[in-house]
Amino acid sequence: MSAASETLILGGGLMGLAIAHHLARAGGRVRVLSRRRQEAAGFVAAGMLAPHAEGLEGPLLSLGQRSLAAIPGWVARVEADAGLRCGLRPCGILVPFATAAERDRYPTAALGEALDRAGLERQVAGLGPRWQAGLLFPQDGQIDNRRGLMRALERACVERGVGFEEGGEVLALQRDGSGALEAVGWRSAAGRQELLRCNQAVLACGAWSGRLLPQLPIAPVKGQMLSLQGPRQALQRVIFGPGTYLVPRQDGLLVVGATSEPRAGFAGGLTPDGQRQLEAGIAALLPEASHWPPMERWWGFRPCTPDQAPILGASPIPGLWLATGHHRNGVLLAAITAELVGEPLLGRSLDADAAELLSQFRWDRFSSAAGC
Repeated sequence: MSAASETLILGGGLMGLAIAHHLARAGGRVRVLSRRRQEAAGFVAAGMLAPHAEGLEGPLLSLGQRSLAAIPGWVARVEADAGLRCGLRPCGILVPFATAAERDRYPTAALGEALDRAGLERQVAGLGPRWQAGLLFPQDGQIDNRRGLMRALERACVERGVGFEEGGEVLALQRDGSGALEAVGWRSAAGRQELLRCNQAVLACGAWSGRLLPQLPIAPVKGQMLSLQGPRQALQRVIFGPGTYLVPRQDGLLVVGATSEPRAGFAGGLTPDGQRQLEAGIAALLPEASHWPPMERWWGFRPCTPDQAPILGASPIPGLWLATGHHRNGVLLAAITAELVGEPLLGRSLDADAAELLSQFRWDRFSSAAGC
């Protein structure tokens, strides 16, 4: 294949790796350009697979449900190529409420199992006393994104021949006389600037995507998280509370997230207010966990669009495809994003339902949408 037929993936996070792997498995020639993969949102998220527990609605719920159904097969392919486990765990997710009326108003209430206080206690011993009703979504689950999925995806890409340029910066998108993508400006880790010729690329830079394509209304929403080490098997279900969620890994590690700070911009670092918010959430949801030893504290930036749904598919620049703006649902939506963006890049047609779904997430849908 000629150099012009190489697909450049702009961004080495979860979306970029998922698409790169999809293309490489089909024999495509792929190179990933990444500033620093350890900063990617895929390493920051808690790994919930929760289209129902998060109360998604409309096309975003349909997108999440289709991705949830695709995840077991997708994970199996990644694990087969990588020789590593991704940490997929269909453990179910519990959403607690203060009253039954609140529970019954939840957008996805009809898709879950309604619980009273006794039902909550059967699911989670020691749940905080505030919660008197709940919904159990046994179809939802989690994946160990930090320790499993991201590592496995990286290895799977390498095994499939994906090339990586790490530690540099994508500077600009260059068009030819017709307005189509012609090259990507790149500054390497050594400081060398060059034009990488290509006629096909994917913009998957997360919260930074708008810097390369200002037409995209993407803003960073900072999130702080922490983890605790609990006893193995102390908590079996994910607890998705208002403002705080508790995600138990199989070895007892409890991932706690996450603040939502749209005004922080790209200001990094932990804050006392953010950490107090998380600790208050732990005390309200599972008081005994407040006494478990702390392990890590970290932060990252979610890419948020005005309607909090991703931007997928063709861009205003012919040859440039978009896979960004996934906000809170990047881990959930990685499998479907790889399919919906990857298949057209391979010259394959999507089925009618997938094509219709993809059309709901165009980049130019925001004329009347509300802000983040």
